Amino acid sequence: MVLDNRYGAFIAPELKVMPLGYGPLEGLSFAVKDVFAVAGHTSSAGNPTWLQSHSASTSHADAVRKLLVAGASLKGAAITDELMYSLGGENYHYGTPVNPKASGRIPGGSSSGSAVAVASGSVDFALGTDTGGSIRVPSSYCGIYGFRPSHGAVDMKGVIPLSPSFDTVGWMAGTPERLLQVGEILLGKGNHPVKPAMEHLYIAKEAWTLVGEECESKLSDSLKRLQANSGRTVDIDIAPKGLKAWMNIFRDLQGHEIWATHRDWIEREQPEFGPDIAERFAWASSLGEKDYAQARLLREDISSRLRLLLGETGCLVIPTVPGPAPLKGGDSIQLERNRSGAMMLCCIAGLAGLPQVTLPVIGEDGLPLGLSVIGGYGQDLRLLSWIQNV
Repeated sequence: MVLDNRYGAFIAPELKVMPLGYGPLEGLSFAVKDVFAVAGHTSSAGNPTWLQSHSASTSHADAVRKLLVAGASLKGAAITDELMYSLGGENYHYGTPVNPKASGRIPGGSSSGSAVAVASGSVDFALGTDTGGSIRVPSSYCGIYGFRPSHGAVDMKGVIPLSPSFDTVGWMAGTPERLLQVGEILLGKGNHPVKPAMEHLYIAKEAWTLVGEECESKLSDSLKRLQANSGRTVDIDIAPKGLKAWMNIFRDLQGHEIWATHRDWIEREQPEFGPDIAERFAWASSLGEKDYAQARLLREDISSRLRLLLGETGCLVIPTVPGPAPLKGGDSIQLERNRSGAMMLCCIAGLAGLPQVTLPVIGEDGLPLGLSVIGGYGQDLRLLSWIQNV
């Protein structure tokens, strides 16, 4: 039976793979962002030229195989932004999935289809990737739970890369319980903390200045629940030169790696990109080695300081994005401004390779917002367990 694709979440709704075993995920279904290898399926990476120039996979991606072995069934390959290089969810070639929780607004990207598949109830959970916010942003815009793990915690084998030192396999679900259940399969129960407490809750002041008063008020209610289930709360400045400086470091590093990863294919195949994606690749191709080397040093300092601050039982609380999803087909200047704000928030966990979970919050006029909790490096299951009480 082909999936109902009324929300445009799927590029391949007919794709179906039965479970490979019996386990904790028996009876559950999941979708995959169209960058995961599925035996017999050719991934598009959101671009027709990529689809035409690649062959079908001969085996499943490691993450996909683990979920199938645990008893879940795969139902559908979900649309992604072109080569995962966007946070908007508007695909020039394949269209824009419909945000089920915010009519007329974008779903967010690049795991747009995965988020919509979960938000619409088409599947129980979905796999995506998160390099610069591609799980966290669409999860926030679509009003669902989303998780980006510690960098390297989940094997990327069989997943099309974007920027390897930032790429992660992430997942989305409608409940925190389901998010943890999937995490126990992909991360391994052996790392489960005995006491998933958070002793120090840090409020990143710079991050909260990026949201308006109405959004901050709605997010504050959820923040109070987090505080009630943690130890000491501390307001803190994390970025001495501001989050915009951190975002620029992230953009330079990511852009350099993206061009190194896809340059040969782009120069060989000369693909047609949507205007915004073409512009980003052109910019990435202009970056020099000197800028990359300097940015790497700055990243190492940021990563060391954040990992030391959070340790095992500390967490950082920030808005996931500056506000609700922008209107579909909106003003390009406003969309870019919104994208920059999202990147300033998302680059925090990205630069330090930290796990981050986004929790859905109902905002003004019922529009979805997201509140994020960033945990210490390797404390993925502690973080996922702790939010069960929120």
